Amino acid sequence: MKFRLLDLLACPIDKTFPLELIVLDEKKVVGETKEVKTPVCELFCALVSKRVEEVATGEIDCNACYSKEIVSGVLVCRECSRWYPIIDEIPHMLPDELRNPREDIPFLEKNKDALPKNLIFSGKPSHL
Repeated sequence: MKFRLLDLLACPIDKTFPLELIVLDEKKVVGETKEVKTPVCELFCALVSKRVEEVATGEIDCNACYSKEIVSGVLVCRECSRWYPIIDEIPHMLPDELRNPREDIPFLEKNKDALPKNLIFSGKPSHL
C-alpha cells in the first residue's frame, strides 16, 4: 500500500478521516522514484502523520513517499476503535459482517508485540 493512499481513505463504518497508520513492515520500491512537486497529497500526509495544512515548509518529502511501500501494517479508526489490517501490501477494509475472525485473530497474535495494547485487547471487530 502506498503511504499517499491515506489521503483518500476513511473508516468505512463511521467515515472518520484520517485513519491512524501503524507500519509493521515496509519496503523500498525500485523504479518508481520520480521527482514530484510537494505536497502531492491534498489533505493528509501519512509519511509525517499530519494534515497538509499543519506541515511546515520543507517537512514533506514526497519523493521519499513515492519510493516506499507498506507491506504490513494496520489502519485504525480513532473514533470507533476499528482496525483494518494491511497484508501483503493490500488494506483489508471490510465492514464487520464481512470480516473473518479466523484471519483477524492470527494477525493480532503474530503482531501483538508491535501493536498498541488497546487495539490488541479491545479493538473492533476482533481482539484477543
